[in-house]
Amino acid sequence: MATKNKLQAVYDLWKALQPLSQRDTERLSRKFTIDFNYNSNHIEGNTLTYGQTELLLLFGHVVGEAPIRDFEEMKASNVGMMMMQEEAKVEDYPLTETFIRQLHKTLLREDYEEYRKLKGGAYTSFTIHAGQYKTRPNSVITRYGDRFDYAFPEETPALMADLIRWYNEEEQRGEMHPVDLAILFHYRYIRIHPFEDGNGRIARLLVNYILSRHDYPMIVVRARKKKDYLEALHQADLRVGAAPHLGAHASLEAIKPFHEYFTKMIISEVQGDIDFLNDHDTDSWWFDGEHITFQSPTVSVILHAMKEDPDIPVTQLAERAGISRVSVQKTINSLVEKGYIMRDKGSIGRWHVTITNAQG
Repeated sequence: MATKNKLQAVYDLWKALQPLSQRDTERLSRKFTIDFNYNSNHIEGNTLTYGQTELLLLFGHVVGEAPIRDFEEMKASNVGMMMMQEEAKVEDYPLTETFIRQLHKTLLREDYEEYRKLKGGAYTSFTIHAGQYKTRPNSVITRYGDRFDYAFPEETPALMADLIRWYNEEEQRGEMHPVDLAILFHYRYIRIHPFEDGNGRIARLLVNYILSRHDYPMIVVRARKKKDYLEALHQADLRVGAAPHLGAHASLEAIKPFHEYFTKMIISEVQGDIDFLNDHDTDSWWFDGEHITFQSPTVSVILHAMKEDPDIPVTQLAERAGISRVSVQKTINSLVEKGYIMRDKGSIGRWHVTITNAQG
């Protein structure tokens, strides 16, 4: 009951901020674009840094070293995110399998070959199909070393049809809380795992599709909390049972560990958006959903100077901050290491401040 009360309280605070100004809407949209794409793909192994993600998606710059596939994957993810947002705005139009398959094709872009090394050293390959349900069984090895099977290919179409029919009926009925609806949809979808790749990314997009349709802000599942996220899913799996059809038709009570975890995460994310919008301190900074506090005020001076003049040399930074060049360089090294700043065009490029100032 306490969690439900907290959810309602934070939702009331969110609604009290509406309608947002154009400036706040743009600030929140920019923040969500980077945070969502970076984290959802990072969970699945994408190697782009937060700064690389921002420069790619907001400025179209390819900076630093990473596989070309990771850059292309991130761009496709952003297109999928925008597709989801547009689809969520269409009132009185049901969720369809066709849209989900289109979303999947957008994320994966095209069919590709996946190669796996066998125990004897030989390799095997199989085709990952973009926009098509799986043609071979899929499973996952849990953190405890157990193999966990998802729905078989031959039962996937029927289970997906059941899932979409159930969701549309529940949404139309309007009796289930939208947060409960989003969480239960996520769990049932993951237990089906209808595609050969990209299922986690699709699940997190569709959670936001559901939340957005019911006037909740979209949320980010943070990569730094991946272990907790997967553990909550695992604990729910233990309660529900291993058979795929049980997971595909699980009740809200049966997935209690995952439901509790995800609800608290939504509360935290919505509260984070509220705090971000209410933060009017020009020396306040945010990074990947967290409020960052610096012990020395000179750090904020340096960051502001870099934002104002991306080409500013260390000597001028030292003058602005009132500290030595050595101290400035140490500060710069620390900021680079934490991902708060980076060079826009490599080691000799302009400074790009990735960490976000509360006032833009």
